[in-house]
Amino acid sequence: MPRKKKSELAESFQNFIPYKPKKGEDYMSEPQKDHFREILQNWKAQLMEEVDRTVSHMKDEAANFPDPADRATQEEEFSLELRARDRERKLIRKIDGTMDLIDNDDYGYCNACGIEIGIKRLEARPTATLCIDCKTLDEIKERQQMG
Repeated sequence: MPRKKKSELAESFQNFIPYKPKKGEDYMSEPQKDHFREILQNWKAQLMEEVDRTVSHMKDEAANFPDPADRATQEEEFSLELRARDRERKLIRKIDGTMDLIDNDDYGYCNACGIEIGIKRLEARPTATLCIDCKTLDEIKERQQMG
C-alpha cells in the first residue's frame, strides 16, 4: 500500500484557491465562511479516506508469521499506523468543532483576545483558535513551564 508521508497528509488540505476578499467585504462574510467550510470538509474527507485505507491495509496484510521477529515487525507497523490514525481521529474531531464554530458565527476570532485571526492564518491552519500574537505568548508560556 503506498503510504502518504506525514507532510503530504498534513498539507493535503491546502489544495485550494486562496480567498481574495472583495473591497469593503466584512470579515467572515458568508463567502468566506463557505470557503473555510469547503477547506475543512475536503480535509476531513481526505483524513477519512486514509482511515479506510488503513483498515483495508491491516485486513489485507494481517498474517500470523511463524517467525517472532516478522510478527513483531508487523505488530510494530500496525501500532504506528494506529497511533497515526488516533491523531487523525482527534484532528477530525477538531475539524468538526471548527465547523460548528462556523455555523455559530464564532469562527475566525481569537479565543483569548477576541480579535480577528485573519484569513491567511486560517488558510494556513484552518482549525486555529488563537491569533498569532496570543499563540506566540501561549507557546512562550508553555516553554517556560516545561523548563
